[in-house]
Amino acid sequence: MRLDVLGGCGAWPTAERGCSGYVVESDGFRLLLDPGYATLPRLWEREDGVYGIDAVLVSHGHPDHCPLLRARGLGERRCEALPVYAPVGSLDVVLALDRAGMLAEAYELHEFGPGQRFGIGPFTVDTWLLPHFVPNAGIRLTTGGTVLAYTGDTGPSGDIERLARGADLLLSEATYPHEVPRADADFLLSARLAGQYATRAGVGRLLLTHLWPGTDEEVATAAASAAYEGPVEVAVPGLRWEG
Repeated sequence: MRLDVLGGCGAWPTAERGCSGYVVESDGFRLLLDPGYATLPRLWEREDGVYGIDAVLVSHGHPDHCPLLRARGLGERRCEALPVYAPVGSLDVVLALDRAGMLAEAYELHEFGPGQRFGIGPFTVDTWLLPHFVPNAGIRLTTGGTVLAYTGDTGPSGDIERLARGADLLLSEATYPHEVPRADADFLLSARLAGQYATRAGVGRLLLTHLWPGTDEEVATAAASAAYEGPVEVAVPGLRWEG
C-alpha cells in the first residue's frame, strides 16, 4: 500500500497547501481519499491526472472534502463514470450546486452508513461513525496485510482507538497542537490527543493532518511526540508513505 499526500490543510487551502486529499494505491488501483479544495492541481501533476483515479472515498460532507468531478465530466476526454463512496446524504448539498444532471455521467454514487464494511478494488473498508459537526466516517483500509487508519475530521471518541488498533499508519485529524477551543472540543482533535490515540492503539506511524492554516508544524509534531514515541510527521503535499 502506498499513500501520496495531495494536501492536509484544515478549513481552507493556503498558497502552498491544499485541504485534505490523499491517493492510496495498491496493486495498481488508485483510490482518491477526501479530495479537498486545491488538491486538483496536485492530481494533474500525476501520471494521467484526474483520469488515473479508479474510485473516490469521502469521509464526510464538508465542502473541503468533496469530489471535484467537473474535470472528468465536462472535459474533452470521455471516460467511464467514477465510483464515488460517501456517507448517506453527505454529498447532496455540494452536488446540488450544479444544474441537475449536469455531472450525472461523471460519477456513480455508492452511499454507505458509517459502521458498514465494504470493498473498493483491492481494499477492505471498515468504517466508524465519529463525532464532527456533520456525520463523519472514520475509515480503516486493509490490503495485503497492511492497514491504514484515517479519522477524517473528528472529536474525541473511544472508537478512534478501535479504528486504529495495530494499524501501520494512523492518519489523524490534528487541527490544534495542544488544546481545542472549548466550543469545538467535541468535534476536533489536537495533535496531543492524536498522539495519545496512536499510543493506545499501538500504531506503527502517526501522520498529522487537517492542521489549522498557519499552524507551526514543529509545534504540532512536538505535541504529538510528547504522547507517542513512534515516528510522527505532518501531511504535506508530496509526502509519500509505503507500507
